[in-house]
Amino acid sequence: MPHLAEGIARFQREVFPAKAGLFARLATAHRPGTLFIGCSDARVVPELITQTDPGELFVVRTAGNLVPAHTPGTDGVTAAVEYAVAVLGVRDVIVCGHSACGAMTALAEGRDLSAAPAVAAWLRHADASLARTAATGRQGDVAALVRENVTAQLANLATHPSVARALAEGAVRLHGWVFDIADGAVEELATTAGPVLAA
Repeated sequence: MPHLAEGIARFQREVFPAKAGLFARLATAHRPGTLFIGCSDARVVPELITQTDPGELFVVRTAGNLVPAHTPGTDGVTAAVEYAVAVLGVRDVIVCGHSACGAMTALAEGRDLSAAPAVAAWLRHADASLARTAATGRQGDVAALVRENVTAQLANLATHPSVARALAEGAVRLHGWVFDIADGAVEELATTAGPVLAA
């Protein structure tokens, strides 16, 4: 933990003063333009990849960048999506998968997750991703599963009432990305939903 305390001290000493005006504005306003749904993997840092300032991204991170399809119950992902879309009015929503994803690797390789029952239950939200990958004849291919999973999670996202309304009104666009850890490349999949909005 000492390195975290050192990081905070460095932030307060070197970073914060240069962005004091930004933080002063952010203290009273929260208007991010993009909801970024990414994996919990520590190697995938949305603000670093996109080089965005605080306040620009509303970030949700889950194991495997999974977004459960809408159900009558509530959960943290559903609440965050609804808040970002219906309250904050984000204009773009990104689901970002990545290379070497542990969740997707476990599924592709059929690993025994009996010692991690909560993880196994959570990964059931990728059942459609597994089916899509098998249908393309690439069962067991982690890279293919990562891509199919992004597409499947975008489909799940569109089942949320706040997202469905915003899509129908042309108020939001959905994007699917895959980040390659080894080379830093970000690929946008041909899955964008909704109208292309002028910048």
